[in-house]
Amino acid sequence: MTRGHTTGTGPAPEPAGPYGTARPGEAHGAPGVPPALPRQRTAGPEPAADPAAPAAPGKPGRDRYLDLLRSIALVRVVVYHLFGWAWMTVLFPSMGVMFALAGSLMARSLKRPAGSVIRGRLRRLLPPLWAFAAVVLAMMFAAGWDPVEEDGSRGLIGLFNYLVPIGAPPYPWELGSPSGLLDTTWAVQAAGPLWYLRAYLWFVIASPLLLWAFRRAPWPTLLAPLALTAVVGTGLVTIPGETGRAITDFAVYGGCWVLGFAHNDGMLQRIPRYMSVSCASLVMAFGLWWASNHLGPDGWDLNDIPLAQAAWSFGFVVILLQYSPSWRELPGRLARWDRLVTLSNNRAVTIYLWHNMLIMATVPLVDLLYRIPFMQSERGVEAISSTYTLWMFALIWPLIGLAVLATGWVEDLAAKRRPRLWPNGATRSPGRRTGGRAAGRRG
Repeated sequence: MTRGHTTGTGPAPEPAGPYGTARPGEAHGAPGVPPALPRQRTAGPEPAADPAAPAAPGKPGRDRYLDLLRSIALVRVVVYHLFGWAWMTVLFPSMGVMFALAGSLMARSLKRPAGSVIRGRLRRLLPPLWAFAAVVLAMMFAAGWDPVEEDGSRGLIGLFNYLVPIGAPPYPWELGSPSGLLDTTWAVQAAGPLWYLRAYLWFVIASPLLLWAFRRAPWPTLLAPLALTAVVGTGLVTIPGETGRAITDFAVYGGCWVLGFAHNDGMLQRIPRYMSVSCASLVMAFGLWWASNHLGPDGWDLNDIPLAQAAWSFGFVVILLQYSPSWRELPGRLARWDRLVTLSNNRAVTIYLWHNMLIMATVPLVDLLYRIPFMQSERGVEAISSTYTLWMFALIWPLIGLAVLATGWVEDLAAKRRPRLWPNGATRSPGRRTGGRAAGRRG
């Protein structure tokens, strides 16, 4: 994902980008500690069925290439939020990829009645959100936050968005004290990923109409979001408040969502590869050109430049899906990552929701290094400070593993499956353990 993007109930500590949050303060710790989280939208997952579950006879197997893309997107989000490298938004536009994958799976599912598909998506999405919201809200209230005091009845009504993300949930811009365990902006970081759930929910609700329009007028439907971004994402037309941000989200990533429809229907495969890749490259080149003339506060961070993000993500996704090999199993050396790919796809919602908070949680853990007697010298303090983010990088993965163990099973309950602690595709048979291959495609 990408930088968080919801509105708070108090004044922003620093100006935000065109459609992002204010810049967080520095992580709590010694000098040289980087900001706990840079501003970016995070890549959100598609709530889905078990990747390791066998497919019914006669049905197509699960596409492991798409699973691999989803896993790469999640890892890229965590790494970006940790190090804040703006060039990563160009290297791999996670949001565009994730919305395209979700759109493809949604189009496939809409072979069934639309109402049942939408209910199924909500059923898989909401329980993990509720588990996350229960912990975060409890922490906010325990720290003294009162939404009614800050924003009156609007703050109280806004809490509904922690149950059903139809809008922006309220949260305090600062909570706690600078000497506390977590940075005072931890609530902003915790709520940051929730923008995606709103965008995903509205895309799901709009999908029956979008798919109907796409199958009757594919090219206008495919290109309309880019045109809309040129209007609402460039300042030509300004829509204030959360409504404007929601419309910008829909425009920026709508093209990628509809590209998912094109992938599912085989439209991309009917276009000569040289033509689609050439046109996609031109669109991407336009995106970089536009970005070069509209650099945001973080330079080449495309998350601050809506039209560049839309164009670059659109072209990037076209190329990824045009070359889509539709693997039933991960080939060659990629096979060694099979279990991690399966685990990340089975727990994509959990990883996405919790990773911001867990990055913040690494800060007080790294700070413990300063208390080690032989590290309290000047050289020791300098060594820790210069490698601070590397220590955070080392700690975030076991913390994500703990979150998967602690709350990931909620995703199984949401999908009406037997709860599992570590669903990495490994199966136990009498006397030995074998690696299970994923078969059923997400629907």
